[in-house]
Amino acid sequence: MGTLSDLLRLAEQRAQQLKLPYQGALTPQEAWQVWQHAPGAKLVDVRTRAEWDWVGRVPGAVEIEWQSWPGGQPNPNFVAQLRHQVDPEALVMFMCRSGARSDAAARAAIGAGYSNCYNVLEGFEGDRDANGQRNRVGGWRHAGLPWHQG
Repeated sequence: MGTLSDLLRLAEQRAQQLKLPYQGALTPQEAWQVWQHAPGAKLVDVRTRAEWDWVGRVPGAVEIEWQSWPGGQPNPNFVAQLRHQVDPEALVMFMCRSGARSDAAARAAIGAGYSNCYNVLEGFEGDRDANGQRNRVGGWRHAGLPWHQG
């Protein structure tokens, strides 16, 4: 892996290519490296309580639901909960199952005044494989990064 500045530069280049309104996009492995080396960096897991309990948790991650389960209603308190748990000056990486909800959360954080937001591409479980199963193609778990059963 490169230096912290190399990783962040790569993430920023991805954001420019993808025309993202936030700072950058990181692979799970890059996010792990950034989390280890950037002082005060936070990983915010925006999956549902059910996903944390049944699929697995990332030790040390801040857990704030983007949508509730069951039903998938948006969490009306997401920004307030984020402000309560994460300093707006922190480097904040958002992760969900596959990268979509975390993209929305990063966009909401930027809109709420956070200036150093990143999306974790592939998310916790990655994309579905040819058989429609997750955890085999991409994702935090597939990369062998720290997690435990909920």
